[in-house]
Amino acid sequence: MEPFERYRPIIDGFDAFLEACERPLGNAVRVNTIKASVERAIATLEEDSVAYEQADWNPRVVRLETDSPGSTWTSFHGFTHGQEEVSAVPPVVLDPQPGERVWDCCAAPGGKATQLAALMDDRGTVVANDNNLGRISALRFNAERLGATSLAVTNDDARNYSLKRFSFDAFDRTLVDAPCSCEGTIRKNPDALENWSEGHIDTIAGIQKGILRRAVQATREGGQIVYSTCTFAPEENEAVVQHALETESCEVVDFDLGLEHAPGLTEWDGERFDDSLEQAARIYPHHNDTGGFFVAKLEVTA
Repeated sequence: MEPFERYRPIIDGFDAFLEACERPLGNAVRVNTIKASVERAIATLEEDSVAYEQADWNPRVVRLETDSPGSTWTSFHGFTHGQEEVSAVPPVVLDPQPGERVWDCCAAPGGKATQLAALMDDRGTVVANDNNLGRISALRFNAERLGATSLAVTNDDARNYSLKRFSFDAFDRTLVDAPCSCEGTIRKNPDALENWSEGHIDTIAGIQKGILRRAVQATREGGQIVYSTCTFAPEENEAVVQHALETESCEVVDFDLGLEHAPGLTEWDGERFDDSLEQAARIYPHHNDTGGFFVAKLEVTA
């Protein structure tokens, strides 16, 4: 946990934060409303004698008291999909609407991409892209298992993604759930800090900046973008959004979130960020007994 000491000045209740990071993470699933209503999925869990608890902030997110959520009847038939609770936050914040064109820049293995399709009632287009060919098969498998027929899969580097293959020239909304140092997954991946270094963070931040810039460029004026990571490092979070504000036509906008969270930072290690970044959300493990996440919402301006 030594790398986390750098965050002591910015995390209220730091000792509680460390204690939470050392506790194993419980299992959660998302109800896949393409195949089943929340009521039907819950009823099926009860018939299968699986103990559950619905999340207060989102009835589609269900915590299960089982060590194998992927072995339940609901999972086998695509009624539910194993997904960490905070991982379900970014698509909800993006709030895609039926009929829209939505881009998931870094989509594999497909949890958030299929969630976007479900939020759109599987009507419209979700372009699920990932640059890792080895993960594309998992993305396709999950799309088929969950019945997401509105989802198209591409395999490209999001930093120079071309829209020439499409009949449109911009997306309505874009999700950038960026590759990151994964500090926030420490509860399910105890070795998450094994290869941690500030140099690694700086390298990843450079990639993240390129992806977010391309996301802004590929989204129509008035369209919205959600930038998210499962890490605590401001270099990968606020600093990346700040870079987009300085280089592209966009602004940070507010959003409602039913989970306890801290505001985004406006300063880190001598670097100042735009005051609007306070509208971002930092979700720490001790807030809601979940993993850690950062979420910011942007709107493309003229």
